Amino acid sequence: MIKRFAGLTGWILSGSLAALVVAGLAYAENPFSAAFPDPERFAEDIAAFEAADAANPAPQDATLCIGSSSMRMWHPNLARDLAPLTVIPRGFGGSTMYDVLHYAPRIVLPGRPRTILLYEGDNDIDFGVTPAAFMATFQAFVALVARELPATRIFVISIKPSGLRWAKWPAMREANDLLRAACETNPSLTYIDVAPHLLGEDGLPDDGLFLEDRLHLNEEGYAVWSRVVAGVLVAKR
Repeated sequence: MIKRFAGLTGWILSGSLAALVVAGLAYAENPFSAAFPDPERFAEDIAAFEAADAANPAPQDATLCIGSSSMRMWHPNLARDLAPLTVIPRGFGGSTMYDVLHYAPRIVLPGRPRTILLYEGDNDIDFGVTPAAFMATFQAFVALVARELPATRIFVISIKPSGLRWAKWPAMREANDLLRAACETNPSLTYIDVAPHLLGEDGLPDDGLFLEDRLHLNEEGYAVWSRVVAGVLVAKR
């Protein structure tokens, strides 16, 4: 059964819809799809993850790190920055929360991770997805993981502020507030707020922490990001 959020644009995933997602419900038939770009644009990336897993199976009981380009660009240093945790890199640039939901049966569930570290929302809001629709899709992912991997915990990195997308920050901050509230009421979820650490004294994104595109973190930015994320993840995992 599918039911709408009261007063919100979006959907809640019930057990039966979770089963449909696991079974591979077609994009055109999925009620989440209308607000998001077609996930088939990542077909080659997902196939590459599957091929890598077939050649070298991902270790179980690990921390699976999934998300958009901010997660993908962290991959070279993930193991170092999150030591002593065993990590599984699953970042694919340009992705959204719906992409993670759509491909979870193929690149998240099979590895049976002990924990999931998630970063999404940046591209969602930039694509025009509302905070409510983003949040409904996040909740769908949470429901799917709870159904298939009930012992797995999810650590959620807040959407980061950036100079390039500063005009979208009010909507991103609204989405962050929804994420924080969800994490506060679900013991399987933990919210990690990186946003305040990427702002300068003037309250604006600190360009010294970003690449020239003013969107992606530079080495100094990842040092800040890593310190905040690892401080929570390693301590609470």
